Order: sequence, then C-alpha cells, then structure tokens
Amino acid sequence: MSVSSFARALAERSGIASEPRGKQWVYAPYDQLTLARGPLSRANPQETCVVLIESAQKPARRRYHKKKLAFLLSNERHFALELAERGFTVLYRAGEASFAEQLRDAMREHGQREAIVQRPAERELRKELASVEGLRTVSNELWLTTEEDFVRGCGEASPWRMDAFYRYVRRRTGVLMDDEGRPLGGRYSFDGENRERWRGDPPAPTAPTFEPDEITREVLALVERRWPGHFGTLAGFAMPCSRADAKALFDFVCAHCLKHFGPFEDAMSDEEPTLFHTQLSSLINVGRVLPSEVLDAAARALAEDRAPIQSVEGLVRQILGWREFVRHVHERTDGFRTIAPDGQPSELGAHEPLPKAFWDARETGLRCLDRTLETVWNTGYSHHITRLMVLSNIATLLGVEPKALSDWFWLAYTDAYDWVVEPNVLAMGTFGAGDVMTTKPYVSGAGYVHRMGDHCARCRFDPTGKDRARPCPLTPMYWAFLDRNLERLSKIDRVGPAILSARSRSDAQRQRDALILARVRERLAAGDALDASIASDPTVVPKKAVVRRKAK
Repeated sequence: MSVSSFARALAERSGIASEPRGKQWVYAPYDQLTLARGPLSRANPQETCVVLIESAQKPARRRYHKKKLAFLLSNERHFALELAERGFTVLYRAGEASFAEQLRDAMREHGQREAIVQRPAERELRKELASVEGLRTVSNELWLTTEEDFVRGCGEASPWRMDAFYRYVRRRTGVLMDDEGRPLGGRYSFDGENRERWRGDPPAPTAPTFEPDEITREVLALVERRWPGHFGTLAGFAMPCSRADAKALFDFVCAHCLKHFGPFEDAMSDEEPTLFHTQLSSLINVGRVLPSEVLDAAARALAEDRAPIQSVEGLVRQILGWREFVRHVHERTDGFRTIAPDGQPSELGAHEPLPKAFWDARETGLRCLDRTLETVWNTGYSHHITRLMVLSNIATLLGVEPKALSDWFWLAYTDAYDWVVEPNVLAMGTFGAGDVMTTKPYVSGAGYVHRMGDHCARCRFDPTGKDRARPCPLTPMYWAFLDRNLERLSKIDRVGPAILSARSRSDAQRQRDALILARVRERLAAGDALDASIASDPTVVPKKAVVRRKAK
C-alpha cells in the first residue's frame, strides 16, 4: 500500500524523527482517532509512541464502499499528522498483513514488550488483536455508558428495551434533567412530535463539502487502483478527513440542522435525502466528533433557546439512548451468536437473496427504493428512516436473509460497523433476532412511505390503490408477509390489529398477494425493473428493463 505523499508529509513533522524505543506505546485503531479521550488524552507526547496501521486485509473481507475506505484511510493519515504536530512519535504501518500481524511485527522490530489499546468497538478487531502478546486492553472511554448502566437500566437477560435503558441513563447522567430529577419538558421522549412530513419549508440546509487535499487525493487514487470493483463510487468525494473538517461540519450542524431536526426526523424527501439530519455518524463512530460533544452542544442549544426540546431530545435519544443501547446488546449477545450459530438469526425463516439492485443501484421501478439505493451508491449514506422503512422494510417483505442484509449495510454505509449495523438490521430492521431488543417487526405497505415522504409522486406506482392499473406492490407484499408469519406474529401484542386484518382477508386476496410477491421476487432477482402492471395483473410478465444509476 503506497503512502508516498503522506510519508513525506509525516517525515516533515517532528514526531516521526523520534525514536520509538523506550517509550509508552499506544495503538490507535481506525475508529479511535482522537486525542480527547483514552490513554492519549493523558499521555506526554515526548514519552509516547502512537502506532497506526493500515491493513489491506480489511477491504479484502468485504466490498466496502469506496467512499468508506477513502474516509477511513484519509482520516487515519490526517490523524497521524495531527499527532506528529503535537510532538508524539508516530509509527505508521501500511501493508498486506493483518492489523495484529503488523502490530506484532512492529513490537518485535523495536524490542517493545508492551503496548496499550483502548478496547476496540468492533468485535471483529477485538478477536484479531487477542493474539498479540503484550497488548494490554483498557476500557474504551469514547462510550458514554457502562455495562452496569445497561444491566441496571434493562436487566441481565433479554428481552431488553431501549426506553427503559434510556430513562435510566438520563437519570444517572443528568442529561436533559432538571434540579429535581425530572426530565426537561416533562417527558423523557418527544418521539410522537417528530413525525412531520417535509413539504419544502423550512428549506433544507446545504452541508459543507471539503475539497480533497494532497493526502486525500493520494488515498482516492489508492482506493480506485486497489479496489476498483468495490461498492459505490468515489465521484464527488468531499467528506471531512481532518479534525478541522470535522469541527467545521459539527459547527454547521449546530447552527443549521439542530433547530429543525426533531419535527422532520422521520421525513423522507426525493430531492433532499438528508434534510436536517446531522450526518455526523461517520465522524462519531471513528472518534473525530465525540458523543459527549454532541450532547453538550444540544444541551447548550436548548438552554440558549436556539433549538426546541423535541429536536434536542430527539438527538440525545439517538446518541445517549439508541447508539449506546445497540452496542451493549451486540456485546451481551456476542454479535447475536448466543441467539443463533454464527450470528445469523432468522426468527421468521427468511432466506431469500438480496435483489441485484442492492449491489449496483439498478432501477427497480419502486421510486422510494431506487432513490435510496442511488443515494447510498453515490454517498455511502442515507438517514435512519430510509434505512429502516425503505431498505429494511422492503427486504423483510421480500423475505431476505437477515444476515445478508446486515452484511450489505456493513459494507455500503460509511458509518457502519458490526456493533451498530448488526443490532439495527438483525433485530430492528428484519426482526431476525425476534423480540431480543424490539417489540415487533417494523414493516408496512405503501401507506407509510406515502405518508412520510414524497417519493410516490414520481413513482410509476400508485400508493393509494385508487389507480387500479398501477397499484403499488408494497401493500400486497405487506399482506403476504403477515400471512406467511401469522402463527409467529399472533403472539406479539403490538401486531394484534394487523393480524386480525390479515386473518379477515379472503382466500382469493391471500392467493393474489402471494402471487404478486412471487412475481416481484422473480423480477428483482433477475435484475429487472417492475412494470406498472405487476400488482394489477401479476400474471403479466413485463419487458426486461435494467437501468444502472449514474453517480451525481
């Protein structure tokens, strides 16, 4: 792996000239790029050697989005330069061997007996580093909560519930609590007020972009040369790659996004796919922006009347509540391996393959799906509702294997790591893990997509069903999902009304739903777009139509 321009830049900083021997060694993994937490926050730069490693084995494991690879590599290299400028000795390794092998070789080469690492967030990296003799693991200070918080909040054994955990950590930390120990605004959650459809007002802000510097341009060339067949495109890469870039995006979010984030948190837009979402998750998950920074900024915005309680609480719930909750569930279940062999739970017996459109963003005919896949292909990002109620919902209705969908999310999104993506997809998105951490499957027909977004206005299908020549197939797919899972879902109280409705459908309706689902599966599996008649007369085989999305 070439690091020529970067190596020259690093050599110009004072840190690289220092001798690694005789110093405290700290290994900083790719998702701990901060000086504000952990051993580096207390280290004397003149007495500390920081080891950073690039391993070609990581992109060899799965076809990570090209922008994700570029984001990670460029941020790691910029962090190395920032460390050197602060006077740290920086030992930067880049090679074909694994992270563990390169760290072991570096320690052997310099006669180093011991190194320190904060506990890696990813299970995959923790398992790999366990073989490095002399590597001492300390607690990861980037997290906001402890295992004790999780147990006290929602118990030792599943089922676990985020709302109970969230209420507990709010009380324990005092975040958004008054002096009497009551939640600000009188409630712990304002989720019910965060479901407005966006109709163009207020205008969606335009996030800042960051022109690639020489270091980043070298990374872009490396990614395109080494991994040309990976998912997505590098076209238009303008992601934040330094701490200064991260701070600029963070300041923009505080000034332009937070105020309106809450009301439109669940809204979807065809033209404005990010709306008021912060897009900080990729930075938070590698340590460039700290979760505590976000909480502090949100609290200040509320205190200074720059953002309403529903927006501030919504952001706090995502950071202090859901983000912390899912990583605890992932650890408690060993990546869901205590629930199913190899961490591949499938509570509802779903085993269909992912449609081809997930791999190359070709047109399916469903505008909500096409626009979301196009956005992910081009940017490596879409917000949480399109992840849950478009991608995961449609995959679940199709009966896609939960682990296949989870692995796709892991490689397709720039903010995705095992600890966050597996709970969100295996449990929340597909109900593959049953009621371990969620109370019901999050599925719907066309009604939800139509109610919360504007994709349907440009779709070849009619979400209301009034136009009988082109009814949206999502609704019969929804009924077919309920029908094939009646026995399992009938035991879940929150699905009760839907199950009653499903049972009341005639045999002819149920057969028609199943036939439409089968035809949709067949067309998407072949990589063909759905014709408008697919749900009006499912016996019609439409002409083949394959359209590859172009990068914008």
